[in-house]
Amino acid sequence: MSEALTELGTHLELKRADCVLSWDIAFGELNVDVAPSNLVEFVDFLKSNQSCRFSTLVDITAVDYPDRAKRFDVVYHFLSMYQNQRIRLRVSIREEDMVPSIVGVHPSANWFEREVFDMFGILFTGHPDLRRILTDYGFRGYPLRKDFPTTGYTEVRFDEAEKRVVYEPVSLVQEYRQFDFMSPWEGANYILPGDEKKEAK
Repeated sequence: MSEALTELGTHLELKRADCVLSWDIAFGELNVDVAPSNLVEFVDFLKSNQSCRFSTLVDITAVDYPDRAKRFDVVYHFLSMYQNQRIRLRVSIREEDMVPSIVGVHPSANWFEREVFDMFGILFTGHPDLRRILTDYGFRGYPLRKDFPTTGYTEVRFDEAEKRVVYEPVSLVQEYRQFDFMSPWEGANYILPGDEKKEAK
């Protein structure tokens, strides 16, 4: 299998040297780094070239590296059922960069790109309808960025008195922030064998 992937990687590097920055094989899959400006053209080549025929877009996601200058990797997974091969494309971008949409080549990219926008805040130029898809309209922030707080910024609840959904800033009282981690049965009225809190109670 790795022989076939090496052959494919070499083929792509020879045919599209203008698009392929580098390539390697990891975990039985070919990884290709592509410049954002050449992305659409390269994806179209992968789909139409007879030696490739990657006609199925499996997924688009992103990875956040907050300490890097190019903070995000936008990652594309493709499948060629004709050649029985998979390929992974990586596009590295800065936080303010935009990525060209591949909806024109793969219409199924529409919702994938919306999800990446919603979760990471990455903008796709040329997308026909780039708006949030998983979070609410008034949602603040991008949940899959590593600097997003685990509690979020807003709490959503149904107010019984007002009979409507209410948005409130998250406020955790200090007693919920401190844990002694000694007992897995916090608040239990009985002592388990070996529980070191027995002497404290």
